[in-house]
Amino acid sequence: MSLTAVPALDKTFQILDLITDSLQPLTAAYIAKELKLPRSSTHNILQSLLAKHVIYKDAENRFHLGSYLMYWAGKYEQQQGVIQLFKELIVQYPILLQHTVTLSKLDLGEVVFLACHETPAPLGFTFRAGVRVPAVFSATGKAMLSTLSMENIKSMYAAGFPAPMTPRGVDNFDGLSVELDAIRDSRISLDDGQLREGMYCLGTYILNASGNAIAGMAVSFLQGEYDAKRAEVSAALIGLAEQMEQRLGFCSNEAK
Repeated sequence: MSLTAVPALDKTFQILDLITDSLQPLTAAYIAKELKLPRSSTHNILQSLLAKHVIYKDAENRFHLGSYLMYWAGKYEQQQGVIQLFKELIVQYPILLQHTVTLSKLDLGEVVFLACHETPAPLGFTFRAGVRVPAVFSATGKAMLSTLSMENIKSMYAAGFPAPMTPRGVDNFDGLSVELDAIRDSRISLDDGQLREGMYCLGTYILNASGNAIAGMAVSFLQGEYDAKRAEVSAALIGLAEQMEQRLGFCSNEAK
């Protein structure tokens, strides 16, 4: 698949790279001249970046990198930290290593796969970093959604509840609410063939120091393995999640 350039974005990154590389703050006129950009489009891009606090302007109308970049950097560092913890700690759980285990984050009503411990078992579904699926059908998505209010969840799907991917998929908020209540009681979520028929997944969430779900994990099985391994895998999955939470600084009410 070929990538299509977006001229305005290309210019924006050129401007940010120039400001980043410069030892001194830069004026709009200098930026336009150095990058051979029209002054009007340079001005418009700078104003948009100012509005988002990606850059800021000093009393001499010179531009510096802004504080919003720290937000991006913090989110990136947090995401990478969770991935490294997942890879470091999962080796302590032999039962989990026997199966495909995924790590995901919640993004605008979808889950995005971040990392995966894979096994050769033919699950018939691709768990690749960057793949997105509706959160309401996946074990990691349901787990993370269970930490939110239904009001927040409905706002994610203001355009309408996602169409089921298989005949087993939940298809309305009432059905989803029943599933989420069960997760809140057990901390374990279930995708019983909602992403792919014949594939079952058990999931849970991971909380950061602020008590917010920043990721979810799920173990995937062929349907025939599910009943025999459900209890042991659930216990190991919760154990791994709690160990990661301790490393991330989360302190449960029970521990206070």
